Amino acid sequence: MNSNPLRVLYVSLTVPPQPLRLDEGSPWGAFAVTVHEHARPLVQQDLTQNFDALLLHAADLGQVTTALAPDVLSWVHAHATEVATVLLVPGSDAETVVEYLRLGVQDLISINSSPEHAQGGLLAARLRAAIERKALEREARKAYATDMGTGLPHQQQLVEHMSHLLALREREPSPMAVLVLRIEGFATVQARYGKEATNVLRRKVAVRLRAGVRASDVVASIGDDSFGVLLAAMLAPGDAKAVGDKLLAALQNPFKLTGHDVAVAAALGVALFPEDGAQPDVLLRRAVGLAATSAAVGRVGMANFAEGGGAVAANDED
Repeated sequence: MNSNPLRVLYVSLTVPPQPLRLDEGSPWGAFAVTVHEHARPLVQQDLTQNFDALLLHAADLGQVTTALAPDVLSWVHAHATEVATVLLVPGSDAETVVEYLRLGVQDLISINSSPEHAQGGLLAARLRAAIERKALEREARKAYATDMGTGLPHQQQLVEHMSHLLALREREPSPMAVLVLRIEGFATVQARYGKEATNVLRRKVAVRLRAGVRASDVVASIGDDSFGVLLAAMLAPGDAKAVGDKLLAALQNPFKLTGHDVAVAAALGVALFPEDGAQPDVLLRRAVGLAATSAAVGRVGMANFAEGGGAVAANDED
């Protein structure tokens, strides 16, 4: 068992914070608990890297949605995607339990009047189980959400990143954007050199796009011939078009494939938050539509190739 303490953030939702005790020496592991009296100061913070579990305490489950502002609920939902979330409540009905499970809460623990009723082995066991389930869920989602050909996230992972950022910015919106680049030329490469050559070219395009943005931005594969780029933060809306033009320019340099220069063309679509929408699917749909209807820039297919072709080298340099 991991000797490092499991990090738990204990937040009061509709009641004053109560003393929280987890038995030392529990077979379920050691816990390091951080207590916050209110969720309000936390709604602008991303805590996914700082805690293993989010433990919420509410006086009455049925009143939580009416007592909390929408931005707090959005914050809970955003974190429940990545952090094991457990709710302590004095009692609950089946309909409300389902509502909170849909919100992303992993477990609900019924208590009488204070967390003391859920302390000791019960709380430790439920917290540890929730943390382990969330870890397995993340690993499964990561495997499912990765495009094996390029190593980039799939479209669903891109949407999850967008959902997370939008939830954190619901209170104080700031510019962000999603770009879609539609690439022309893959079909020509496949017709001349085969499928493996096309896969090599897709990996090279992915590497070049990844190199053209910041580490905090997300590059994803959203189709056989399209890539999405999430710009997590911008100083001004015009920055998105500038980044898009930079990526288009980077793709104009030929790629080296089977010893030949291969050129692609690319079309760009840009969707801005909040101008073009506030939901991930709306923003992505707009960017995809603009990329589909925009003229591609650059040469399509191969340039300076020999008729004979050759075997594909997966480590060909650009």
